[in-house]
Amino acid sequence: MEHSHRYFNNEKCMFFPCHSLPDNGEFNCLFCYCPLYPLGDDCDGIYKWVEHENIKIKLCMDCHLPHIPEHYDMIMDKLTEENLTAILTKSKDGA
Repeated sequence: MEHSHRYFNNEKCMFFPCHSLPDNGEFNCLFCYCPLYPLGDDCDGIYKWVEHENIKIKLCMDCHLPHIPEHYDMIMDKLTEENLTAILTKSKDGA
């Protein structure tokens, strides 16, 4: 892979695969815990909100977005200081 720093696969992980594998079989574990999760509805991934004991939980089991190597640049773009500041502001305001 040309940009090998953008891809990591750990088939020996006890949770592998944590999602179904994409059609091409390439599964990027680099973003094991999705860095876009805190963006809530602005993550651009596939998710659904469920309520459990009066707490809304974002379920991302059907999302492959962070596990596709070609999405690296998009993920890094979304993790700008502006977006992260907005996340912190929302959490402080209770939004």
